[in-house]
Amino acid sequence: MKPYERHQQILNLFRERNEIKVIELAEIFDVSEGTIRNDLDYLAKRNQVIRVRGGAAAANTHQIGNPAFAIRARIQAPNKLRIARWAADMVKDGDAIFLDASTTAFHMSSFLRNHRNLTVITCGIETALALAEVPSFTVILMGGIVRLDSIAVTGDISERALEGLHIRSAFMSCAGFSVKAGLTDTDIQLAQLKRKVIKSSEQVIGLVESSKFGIAHVSSFAGVDNVAQILTDNNLDPKYISELRSTNTILTICGQNTTRSYAPHDEQATHFKIGFAGLSEDRPFSVEVRRGLEEAAQNMGHIDLVIGDNQYDNQVALNVAERLIAEGVNVAIEYHYDEKSANLIIDKFNQAGIPVIAVDTPMIGATYFGVENYRAGWDGGVALGQWIKTNWGGRVDKVVILEHTTGGPLPAARITGQYEGLCTSIGNIPDEDVLRIDDGNATHQTEERMREVLKNLPDAKRLAVISISDNTAEWVLTAARELGREEHVICVAQGAGTRFIRDELRRPNSRIAAATLFRPETYGKGLLELADRIMSGEQVPPAVYIKHVVVDKKTLDDYYS
Repeated sequence: MKPYERHQQILNLFRERNEIKVIELAEIFDVSEGTIRNDLDYLAKRNQVIRVRGGAAAANTHQIGNPAFAIRARIQAPNKLRIARWAADMVKDGDAIFLDASTTAFHMSSFLRNHRNLTVITCGIETALALAEVPSFTVILMGGIVRLDSIAVTGDISERALEGLHIRSAFMSCAGFSVKAGLTDTDIQLAQLKRKVIKSSEQVIGLVESSKFGIAHVSSFAGVDNVAQILTDNNLDPKYISELRSTNTILTICGQNTTRSYAPHDEQATHFKIGFAGLSEDRPFSVEVRRGLEEAAQNMGHIDLVIGDNQYDNQVALNVAERLIAEGVNVAIEYHYDEKSANLIIDKFNQAGIPVIAVDTPMIGATYFGVENYRAGWDGGVALGQWIKTNWGGRVDKVVILEHTTGGPLPAARITGQYEGLCTSIGNIPDEDVLRIDDGNATHQTEERMREVLKNLPDAKRLAVISISDNTAEWVLTAARELGREEHVICVAQGAGTRFIRDELRRPNSRIAAATLFRPETYGKGLLELADRIMSGEQVPPAVYIKHVVVDKKTLDDYYS
């Protein structure tokens, strides 16, 4: 395929999805990751995509109408995009948020498009127009005087529009910031409007480029103690980190490969630095684990977080481990899929004297935290069997077992447990009716391999599929739908951390019988409590298990609305 043709196909993918990772595009087009990075860099230079950590996001389809605003949006764009990406990640479905008229807030609109049912109040005309393109959003553009220089709306009418509104998070940039003066602006009317917004908001998040630190302008609209968190880029002078730690504000530095969050310094508490190497930012379950960890760290108050992204890649995971070591973390939390690279990762941390907690995939020498794999699989298999008894009279034509070989024996126990739980429900299955295939490392290869299975079994009308995760269940259904074979397939999901699985469970005639729910958003508190015990010198067990439950369409709403 010629580069031009590949570029067009990449852009076609971005019309369907907001964000795609390099590793995923490399698999889709069967080229090297280096080739994909060059492709994305080429498209980014032409403003057709936005480069983000590990991949790219869809460029905002809104065409900026004001030339001056368009120029401002391009200034320090990489730094603004990193801040905007992290800020958007703090927003939850159903939130009511405020975005000011800054270019950083405008950049947030690109990363908010995958959210649902947001209410966005803004004084920024370009931001309002960009977000109005999302059907599920309610966008409120505050009325008043239009300011051509900032493309903002200010004045008494805007301020009266705030009456009765309850805003969960107000995202605000500024012209300058200092610990003494707080967030400041050159526009007195705009500063007055922001002060009114703050009174209607649960929390204020400052979007402050590093170049604005140490500068105080004429009008202050938020003292530092009124700002829950400040997001900045990794060019920040270290002296400002020390200054901010004497306040009650959390500081998050958004880098290209790692993100560091600093808690306010409490002289009465011992502060620890925890490193988290996430499985991949394109895996929803891993993202929820990371978000839960950040929330738990904020609640504990004495934890600094350093966050990296393993990008579902062995070499990247080794590089992230080296960065966490260089940061001097007290404990490393490793979330990686491949036991083969685990020995190298653990050895690096051992040489540095850093204890490790391994999430969901065991690493020899690390404390395991996560799912009790065999029991979680068993319970899911029993639920699968119950569905088969109710809907297929307890009979199957074939059982397809998608074996996850790269994860090692413990995740494999989830597959074994699921199969044995199924057999307990419907009886033993003849060996000739069991098809075992590798799941392709729980990537998009799973979809391809499931497609081949379905093509090779044209007469099979009752296929029970056993798999390791939400992602594999999704790819199984995708393959079945593409071939018009959806009604011939049934499976259970493991994790229920993805929106796709939750939506699918609620759908009439869903081909997901049930889901074993691990609730990834609850991992963070347990992980930090375990890390705290390790750092205090307490003897901890080799494995700490989280609780799981099996849910179906009738019980899912007990956990997720």
